[in-house]
Amino acid sequence: MVNSEDFIKRLEKILDYYGLSAAVFADKVSVQRSGISHLLSGRNKPSLEFVMKVVDAYPEVNLYWFLNGKGTFPHKPEKQITATPPIPTTPPPTPVTPAHNPVPEKAEAAPPAPQLPLEFKEKLIEKKSNGKKVIEKVVLFYDDGSFEAYQI
Repeated sequence: MVNSEDFIKRLEKILDYYGLSAAVFADKVSVQRSGISHLLSGRNKPSLEFVMKVVDAYPEVNLYWFLNGKGTFPHKPEKQITATPPIPTTPPPTPVTPAHNPVPEKAEAAPPAPQLPLEFKEKLIEKKSNGKKVIEKVVLFYDDGSFEAYQI
C-alpha cells in the first residue's frame, strides 16, 4: 500500500527537481490540474494510471521509488546490454586465375515478398481512408526463430 504522506513528498520532490508548478506538471502528464491538487493535499490517493503517466513522461522517475520510496531519484536508466550475434565465418574466396575463368552461374532471382491476404488489405485500406493510423508492415515471428514480413 502506498503511504500517502510519503508519496506526496516524493511527488513534491519531482516537481522541485524539474522546477514545475503543479499546473504545468499536470499538463505535461496529461491529467487534470485538480487531480494534482487533490493528490498534493492528501484528499486523493494516486491511481495506477497517474503513476504510469508520470513514469512514462519522466524517465528519471523510478517506478519503485515513486511508489515505495525505495531506490533513487533521479534514476539513471542502466544501459541495456544486448548479446551480439556471432559473426559468421566464411571461407576466403578462391582466387580466379586468368587461365581458369569459370563461367558465372545465373543468379537466381530473389523470391517475391509474401503478399498480405486480400481481406487484410481491404480492411487496412478502409482504415486508411477513415484517417486512422495506418499499418505499414506486418511481421510474423514463428517459434522456430523464422519470420515473415508483409509490406502493406
